[in-house]
Amino acid sequence: MTSEAPPFWWEEPDWRVLALSPLSAIYALVAGRRMRHAAREKVEAPVLCVGNFTVGGTGKTPVAIALARQARRMQLNPGFLSRGHGGSFAQPHVVDPHHDAARHVGDEPLLLAEHAPVAVTPNRAAGARLLLEKHGCDFLIMDDGFQSARIHIDYALVVVDARYGVGNGRVIPGGPLRANIVDQLVFTSGLLKMGEGTGADAVVRQAARAGRPIFEAYTRPSRKTGLAGKRVLAFAGIGHPDKFFDTVREAGGEVALTRSFPDHHFYAGDELAELAATARRAGLGLITTAKDAARLRHDAASADFLGQLDVLEIDTVFEPEHAPERIIGETLDAWRQRKLKG
Repeated sequence: MTSEAPPFWWEEPDWRVLALSPLSAIYALVAGRRMRHAAREKVEAPVLCVGNFTVGGTGKTPVAIALARQARRMQLNPGFLSRGHGGSFAQPHVVDPHHDAARHVGDEPLLLAEHAPVAVTPNRAAGARLLLEKHGCDFLIMDDGFQSARIHIDYALVVVDARYGVGNGRVIPGGPLRANIVDQLVFTSGLLKMGEGTGADAVVRQAARAGRPIFEAYTRPSRKTGLAGKRVLAFAGIGHPDKFFDTVREAGGEVALTRSFPDHHFYAGDELAELAATARRAGLGLITTAKDAARLRHDAASADFLGQLDVLEIDTVFEPEHAPERIIGETLDAWRQRKLKG
């Protein structure tokens, strides 16, 4: 599945889950205690966190981008906070999408930076201050970091993949959960069911019983894909690449071959050469995700390889369509209440 999520996490619990259950219990205990008792630093701006209950891809980044667009429509000046997968900066750093490499800042921050300033740092509060003071941001969207408990969150929107849900329902290392669902729901403001499927139904019901609002959204190919009738080799280094392959088909492409790589994978030159040669022999085009393309543009890919590569751009569609406005409005309300309380 991914470099972080072994396949058995998404299957019915078996002997491996049983063997790891003592470690899962310890992890859950520590994670729950940290979420409940950590000193969360308050910053001078509303903070909307887009997180998930599990390790692995649930579509958080497209959701964060859609919310930033809505924030701009509401006359706000948003900025993103990101840890940056594999980022190497010791101090908070604002991403330069034209010069920074994915190896240094992470792939998601490069995508986010096309829409608003992005501060990359494990110290979210320091990143927030940098965005406020140097870039005039007045609304902060935190991409992931729901469980980090380092910064006060005014609204926590937790994204759950409709197909995969929370996997086998066990905590790391026996399953994909970052903490027990009950401990995480305490800090959840709203749940976003992403895509189609019944895998998330149980956790959606649990969130509804806890009184949390449930939203729905899905991704769709951007209008100008040009894929209709095109035969392609589709490749991806993301969590759950099968969802990407399905989206290519939805856009009208004929997926003749697929190649899956670990999440956040940095492609070696020989891997790219093999992909290009395989596509050429089979008379296929090459297509990948926007996140993979961000890594490729800022890493080992040659101009020739990039020139023959199609990139599937996607948009996030909310149901109901006013959901982003409501989420941002409730974030602002919670921030105002926080300011009144001092």
